[in-house]
Amino acid sequence: MGKAAAALLAGQGHELVALDIAPPAVPDLAFVQQDIRERLSFTFAPDDVVIHLAANQYHLKAPRRDREEFFRRTNTIGTGNVLARMEECGARKLIYFSTDMVYGYPRALPVPADHPRSPFGPYGRSKMEAEDLCAVYRQRGFAITIFRPRMIIGPGRLGILDKLFALIERNLPVPMIGSGKNCYQMVAVEDCARAILLAMEKGCPSGEYNLGSKNPPTVKELLRQLILAAGSRSLLIPTWGPAVKTVLGVTGFLGLELMYKEQYMIADRNYLLDISATEQALGWTPSLGDGDMIFAAFLSRKRSAAK
Repeated sequence: MGKAAAALLAGQGHELVALDIAPPAVPDLAFVQQDIRERLSFTFAPDDVVIHLAANQYHLKAPRRDREEFFRRTNTIGTGNVLARMEECGARKLIYFSTDMVYGYPRALPVPADHPRSPFGPYGRSKMEAEDLCAVYRQRGFAITIFRPRMIIGPGRLGILDKLFALIERNLPVPMIGSGKNCYQMVAVEDCARAILLAMEKGCPSGEYNLGSKNPPTVKELLRQLILAAGSRSLLIPTWGPAVKTVLGVTGFLGLELMYKEQYMIADRNYLLDISATEQALGWTPSLGDGDMIFAAFLSRKRSAAK
């Protein structure tokens, strides 16, 4: 959990306790060491709301071998361990952060929360399995809110953008996958935290809710704005998407993974989540646009590098 998100939650009078394998980089946040890949020992209170953010993701350098197990061990089995421990302690409210990758290729745009789930990679599959576990525990009386965010962006959450920002800082050409005429939606860490607060206020309504920005610009326009704001001389280079994907697939097979399949396969596609159901059910709406988000993330990287 980022500093901004923790501050937003704590600012509403909530007592936060981080359960993790290592202390978070958030001052004054209570910490209890736990590894959800194993049986939990932490004692939840019956009125606790558990916010489940733990996951293995691609930026953690997913191994080429046993990749399914790498994701499943934390994302699926770990979620099962959290749910089992909650049940033992009498806690029944969970907010779980899943992913839009459970949808796979969009069959409708914008993608509604009831869109069929058909993930095409191990990360998305592990999250879908975790969602299925949540459905089982809902039948046991749990109130479980599942959020499916687009790419979460904010300080400390750069992921694949780190490579992009490095090119812009060095005034190097920035190749796009495809023409850049598609839209690629994101969501801010702070807006995710506000979604958590609203779900808590409503007692963790059981359902699936998309999180994303409104009216995102095209990738080309978004990056053009970022380059201008950064004072960079980088040039955007359009490419033929299918050829780039083939190259990325071959280099990945050979052990040089510049991007992962679940990332590059939709990089040249319009991929927008329908957030109307989230707005209606929770009263949530994103406060930040994609341009503001990506520039703030760019500045945070520069500040971190300067320290």
